[in-house]
Amino acid sequence: MLARLIHRPRRWRRTTLVLLPLLAALLLIGSLEADWDFGRITKLAEKRYGPLGSARFRLNDWQELLRVEADAPVGDKLQAVNLFFNRNLRFRDDIALWKTKDYWATPVEALHKGAGDCEDYAIAKYFTLRKLGVPSDKLRITYVKAVRLKQAHMVLTYYPTPNAIPLVLDNLIDGIVSADKRNDLVPVYAFNAEGMWLPGAGGNKRVGDSKRLSRWVDLTKKMQAEGFPAESAQ
Repeated sequence: MLARLIHRPRRWRRTTLVLLPLLAALLLIGSLEADWDFGRITKLAEKRYGPLGSARFRLNDWQELLRVEADAPVGDKLQAVNLFFNRNLRFRDDIALWKTKDYWATPVEALHKGAGDCEDYAIAKYFTLRKLGVPSDKLRITYVKAVRLKQAHMVLTYYPTPNAIPLVLDNLIDGIVSADKRNDLVPVYAFNAEGMWLPGAGGNKRVGDSKRLSRWVDLTKKMQAEGFPAESAQ
């Protein structure tokens, strides 16, 4: 087809040269939008987890969040995602919600229930920000000790640069502040799709692969079964 266009009159060639980049851009945009097929994801969620009820609105709102924030500055994405899950999930511990001591829910499972524990908030925020284009190496799901609560807790941390003090996205508060201002949290270890880290200078002491975390592996497998492409569930 391109060869036929090239041999058309000059006016057609000029039009073609203008349209080809536009067509390429539209194809790229289309492929990105097709990455998460929410129609399929919603159908699979209903099949796997039962009638959606009000969860359908939460899943639709999640899709809308991704659309609205797609081109937003990173700071706006962090704020929007943090608030979205803090306001759409109510806190319930795993025993009450899943009848087991420790369960890592996918974002779809959490939104289906409309509830989750601290791990589920952090996980949902991580995958949403990854979908919004935030690089994995800037995001870490971080286990901490919540001093005032006297219990283990999980948050999502964002590193503007590798050695920066991270920002903390937490279900306990809606505000996003730097870790040095969260004296109530003591970091224990952190992980993302690329590895695991222990606290230290800049949080850069890598100690292993996240594939050592069986619950992380199980989580990504569940997401693929929910209709997310393999490269998205990481």
